[in-house]
Order: sequence, then C-alpha cells, then structure tokens
Amino acid sequence: MTTTDSRPALRFEDPESQALYGATYEAALENLLGTNTVPFGEIHARSGLMNPAVGMVRAGGGYEQPWTRDATINSWNATSLLAPALAANTLWAVVEKDAGGKLRLQQDSQQWDQVVWTVGAWHHYLVTGDRDFLQSAFDVVTNTLALREQAAVFGPDAHYGLFTGPSFFNDGVSGFPAPTAYGGESRGSESTSYPDIVSAMYLSTNALYYAAYTCATSMADTLGRPADGHRAKAAAIKQAINQHFWNPRTGSYDYELTADGTPGAYQEGTGLAFTLIFGIADAAQASSLISNAQRMTWGMPDTYPHWDRYSNAEPGRHNAIVWPLVQGLWAKGLAKHGDVEGFATETWLLAKLVRNSGGFWEIYDGNTGAVEGGYQGATGVLKRGWDSQPDQTWSATAFIDMMHTGLFGMTFDDRGLTLAPSLPPGWGDVTLSGLRYRDAGLTVTLRGEGNVIRSFELDGRPGTEFVVPASLNGDHTIAIMLDPSRS
Repeated sequence: MTTTDSRPALRFEDPESQALYGATYEAALENLLGTNTVPFGEIHARSGLMNPAVGMVRAGGGYEQPWTRDATINSWNATSLLAPALAANTLWAVVEKDAGGKLRLQQDSQQWDQVVWTVGAWHHYLVTGDRDFLQSAFDVVTNTLALREQAAVFGPDAHYGLFTGPSFFNDGVSGFPAPTAYGGESRGSESTSYPDIVSAMYLSTNALYYAAYTCATSMADTLGRPADGHRAKAAAIKQAINQHFWNPRTGSYDYELTADGTPGAYQEGTGLAFTLIFGIADAAQASSLISNAQRMTWGMPDTYPHWDRYSNAEPGRHNAIVWPLVQGLWAKGLAKHGDVEGFATETWLLAKLVRNSGGFWEIYDGNTGAVEGGYQGATGVLKRGWDSQPDQTWSATAFIDMMHTGLFGMTFDDRGLTLAPSLPPGWGDVTLSGLRYRDAGLTVTLRGEGNVIRSFELDGRPGTEFVVPASLNGDHTIAIMLDPSRS
C-alpha cells in the first residue's frame, strides 16, 4: 500500500508557538497520514473506482469505516491537498453502484447529510485539477441529489422549501430537544428513530444542500454538462434558510424548524459555521451571528444550551459539548470573515485540548476540557454515558485546516491557490515548507500580524493578486508581509 503523501513542516520562530501549534500540526499529520491511513476492503470497493495501490482514511480509533461525512470532511480539511490519491480513494470508498450500474453515495441508515460529499468532491477537483475524477463525481452527485429530493421534503410544493431530516453529523438523539412522542428517548440513541426529528428541518443540513447545489452547478459548468436546475434550487434554498431560520431577535440563525412551523431558538455550531463558509449569511448577518454566538469555556459547542434532560454534570453527547470537528469549521468561518481574534481563540483552545489530553479525541467537556463522550437517554436505565473515542481523524484534520485555511488563508479555484492569511498577534513569524500543490513545491513565510497583506512576493518578485498559479511547476518560495496598522 502506498499513499504518496506530502508532509509539510510548520515552523514558528516563537518557541512557545512552535511548542503548541507546530507540535500539534506535526501530530495531526501523523494522525491522518500514519495512524488513520489503512488498507481498504472489498466492502469499500463498490464503486469500481478505487486505486488498489492506495489505502483510505478511516474515521478514527473505534471506527474503521470511512462514513460519508467523515470521508468528506477529512478530504476537504486536508487529505486532498496533502495526499490526493488517498483522498480520492477515501471519497470513492463511500460510493456504490445501484442495480442499474449508476454511481451514487452509499445508501446506509445515515443518508440525511450525505450531500456534504459534493462539497468535498468539488474541493478535491479544485485542489488537484483532476477532470477524470470530476466526471465520475458529477455522476455521483447528480444521482444522489435526485434520490434525496425524492426522500425529503423540498421544492415548490413543500410549504417551507427546506429539506427535512436530522442535523449534520448529529446521529444521536441527544443532539435534539426531547422528542415529544414515544416516551422521550425510549426508542434508543438513533435520531432517525424519532418521527418528530425526521420530519423537522435543521440549519446545518439545509446549508449543506445549498452548498451541494452550488457545487453541482460549478461542476456542470466546468464539464459543459446540463446543470438540471441546480442553480435555481441553490438560490431557492438560500432564500428559504434566511426566511425561516434567521432570527432578528437573537441576531443569529435558529437551529430547528419543526414540522408544524415552530422555530427552536437554539444554536448549532456547524450550522452557524456553514452559513459563514458557504456565504449564506450576508456581511451584516455574519457580523451579528459572530458577535452573538454562545461559546463554552473550551470552544464552540455542537448544540446549545443544555436540553432539559442534560446538565454540566451529564452533558448530552450531541448537545452542550465540544467536538473538535465543530471547532475547526467554526474557525474556518471566522477566518473567512476576518475575525482574527476569534480564529486565534478557537485554534488555541483546540491545540490546548490536544496537548492536555495527549491526542485527538472525539469529544471534550465544554466546561472542563476533560475527555468526555457525553450522555444519551432521558432517565434511569435509558440514560448512560458514552465513550469519547481516541485518534479521531476529523479532530486532527480540523487542526490542519486551522493552519491551512485559517492561518495561511488557502482557498482554491480554477486559477490556482489564493493566500489570504490571518496571523494572530503574538504568534510570531511562521514558515510552512515542503507543501505540494499540484506540480509545485511551496515554501510560504508569513511575517508581521493581522490579515492585511502589505507585500506578496513569489520567488522574490512582487505580486498583487496573491495567487499561486495552478500551472506552476517546480519549487518556489512565497513571502508575505502582514500589516495590522492597515486592517
């Protein structure tokens, strides 16, 4: 098995920054490209597109499979850039063929948020420029979106124009206010066991559908293939999200809308992050939701506040508790909208959690920072504590993405790699060396602080667009000077 991965080196001139951020980055690379890169089995090769010489990325310790959401998040966060062949295999590992031979995402018991794969697949193309990958990926996306439209309420005949089903990655019932039927949580831990959850609408899932339609449109335009109305569907769902989830009273987006139209003025970390990352929130909304976001001592929680059946002593597994996955997405959104201080805080918290716990755990107590798996179940024998699993890949790639997308401000499009850094005060100058981007090897140095570029030099030549062309070959150096006085 080969991975053909790239392990860049991150070096801060400040010793304390290096001991915290540099060391955590190195550990995250080992987690992704060492610990959690594994061979794949026959069950993962249902698409017929896997490269037998390359492994795949598993979800982490305790989870040998690459769930659709994990495969996508890890490719989007890091793997597509660091190990493109490994990322492609991991994305294909959650794809299958139907009885007629059409490619689609695996149809398992957790299908509501599977369209997140579209975001990862489009990002993979932008990073690699692999049109063969994109051709097959577009088939997967087109077929899967058609399936989801049949299965979930959406469209002009639906009252709200939103998709039903649980929220992103919250497969446990603890991620939702207590179900009103069937004795609370008496049907077990799976959120899909409860009709009032399945029939409701949630911010993160609908934000993902907006992103999926947007990415599907870009795929079609790039390939010169019919877009099947994806552009119009994206516009419609964005409008519906802002109509039904935006809450002027709280200055933020609500978490849920029940089937009868009752809004739940709760907060969802990934939902808020997605509105920033995907551009659903306009500038005023973004500033408002960032300033009004409710955070815990150790970071942005999954959902908030505690539901009545949970507490600080017994936090819900998908409730007021900290998942590094959520921290990473939130930090990505903050950096995109210029909140250097907020980005720095969330990144510092995750680095400290990793150092204090000795690894990349699945979940942490939001108040104490201790490793904590959380609780599910309402009372008595139904309520039990769950384990927080070790070596979680998306916890590690969350930190890698904090460095790549947040600190160095990396974004990708057909032109190439754009850099828009956010270097927090006190972190000191930093260099990322040995970074492979397509056919180029890059060494990028940031000096100063803040997020306003005073000068940008590629191989010593000044530039004004801050872009590394996709056609670049060979080894190159980039020097960026940041000037806080101009922010």
